[in-house]
Amino acid sequence: MFSLTVDKDIELHLFQLHHAEELYWLVETNRPYLREWLPWVDSISSPADYHSIIPLWQKQFNDYNGFNAGIRYRGRLVGSIGLHQIDWRNSQTSIGYYLSNGSQGKGIMTRTVKAILDYIFFEMGLNRVEIRCGTGNAKSRAIPERLGFKKEGVIRDGENLYGRFHDLIVYGMLFKEWSLKP
Repeated sequence: MFSLTVDKDIELHLFQLHHAEELYWLVETNRPYLREWLPWVDSISSPADYHSIIPLWQKQFNDYNGFNAGIRYRGRLVGSIGLHQIDWRNSQTSIGYYLSNGSQGKGIMTRTVKAILDYIFFEMGLNRVEIRCGTGNAKSRAIPERLGFKKEGVIRDGENLYGRFHDLIVYGMLFKEWSLKP
């Protein structure tokens, strides 16, 4: 099973069925905030919704095709980070993440993404990582920008958020760029 200690305050763990209620309440208590940028929020209406999703995430992990992990800050679930599908042939993946509104501004996501990048490049041996963010999502965009990702372009109308399309910025990081960081 996947788990990763980021630092003394942050730990990541692969979601399991017994996390369903806690994960639901994380979404429920942050619903208006998360809904602004995440298209799946309205599809979660009870902890039972995660009873069908979590096994799919576990299969994804067991098939070496990515994962979804909880972010714990000082023991409390505050967000999620995941690797979307892994393209092993081309040695690349993409990262998705969210953090509760009350956990913003503490550097949690920056430290988490940095640790995940080390894992992707040095443990998994992948060559390229992508992060896509809504052009208007300044908080999400700040993570790849802070970590030195290259802005590779914009996907016009790249995502449908509850009946309205918005543009996505594509950020990329290569192993050779990350391995040169101090």
